[in-house]
Amino acid sequence: MIATKDNEILLVEDDSNDAELIMRAFRKGKLATRVVHLRDGAEVMDYVANARGGRGMARLPKVIVLDLKLPKLNGLEVLQRLKSDALTKDVPVVMLTSSQEECDIAKAYALGANSYITKPIEFDAFSKTVTDMGSYWLRLNRTKRKNEGDM
Repeated sequence: MIATKDNEILLVEDDSNDAELIMRAFRKGKLATRVVHLRDGAEVMDYVANARGGRGMARLPKVIVLDLKLPKLNGLEVLQRLKSDALTKDVPVVMLTSSQEECDIAKAYALGANSYITKPIEFDAFSKTVTDMGSYWLRLNRTKRKNEGDM
């Protein structure tokens, strides 16, 4: 059985500075017991494959925070694969990106994104945005629990 971890976040972000700021905001807000940081789209697919095969991950994260512009597989390609996979389709995916392009926003929602947030440029606003996002998805939002019969 693969269930959702209550306070685990899968962060997919290739920019190490942004990743550190995001993880710092999660720590400051005491939001996640664990943040798994991956740097490209291919790592996400390996992570999911490991979950499916039972190698190293018995549970899925409660939320996936996904950047749009990633190496190897971009965020939209990753989103499409996650939402078309029975294992991960119910895990909320939050796009956290610098892109404000309407076509990116529309495509993300069409592919099943649960939220689309543009990264603020100013440090304090960035930190508050990430803390607020994490608080909503980890404390307020309720997700479907996976049971063996759901697989």
